[in-house]
Order: sequence, then structure tokens, then C-alpha cells
Amino acid sequence: MEVILLQDVKSLGKKGEVVKVSDGYARNFILPKKLGLEANAKNLNDLKLQKAAQAKLEKEQLEAAQALGAKIEGSSVVVRIKTGENGKVFGSVSVKEIAEAMKEQLGLDVDKKKISIANPIRNEGTFSAAVKLHPQVTSELTVKVEGI
Repeated sequence: MEVILLQDVKSLGKKGEVVKVSDGYARNFILPKKLGLEANAKNLNDLKLQKAAQAKLEKEQLEAAQALGAKIEGSSVVVRIKTGENGKVFGSVSVKEIAEAMKEQLGLDVDKKKISIANPIRNEGTFSAAVKLHPQVTSELTVKVEGI
């Protein structure tokens, strides 16, 4: 019997796959636990439509991320923070402060979890931060740290 999996099943397959299993396994385990549906014409057509809709949604998300990435790429933000002697920052500049500066100066609302910096920023100067908007889209942002 062929079954369309509704959830990931260990050692059988991932959600959305069509797998061939024995009749007893399907009747006694897969179907009662709602882990899958019988692979008839209607269910296969529904699966095809769901996959097409999912692909369209993923394409739209990728295009939106690329557009936002183009706005971020090459732009810079200025973070003003209290400093001591020789331009040393008290503590370090966090990604939260960079995200707030992006919102204020560029008008872009980016989640702080999507921003990453290679090394902690503890001095005045110009630094680079990576903004990962999508698994396929990463943009570079220039961060200028100025003392107060």
C-alpha cells in the first residue's frame, strides 16, 4: 500500500513523501495515528497542490529577502556609546544596539537574531556585521562606533 506521510516518521520518510508500506503497517499504525493518508488520486492531487503553493510561498520569501538585502548591502549605521580613554567602549556593542540603530537610521526592522558580528566590538571605529535574512541571502552592514 502506498501512503502519503503527514508527519516525519523515523526510518520511513519525511512529511509529504509517498512511501510504500505493508497493508498491516498502514492500517494498524500509520492511518490510526494520523501519520499518513492512503495515496489515492484525490490525496495525491492535494499533495501536488500543497507542494506548488509551498514553492510559490518560498519563492516570494526569497524575493522579499533579496530586496531587503539589497537595501542593507552597502549601507551603514552609527552607534553612539559611552567610551573611556583611548576610545575603549565600556562593555561592548551588542547586536541589539545595532538592530535599534538600523530601525532608527535606515527604517528597517530586522530581528536581532539575524545579525551576527565576528568579534565583540569594544573599540571606536568601523566594523562589519552580517545580516542573514534568508538561508540563501546574507548582507553586509557597516557599523560605525562613535564615543559620547
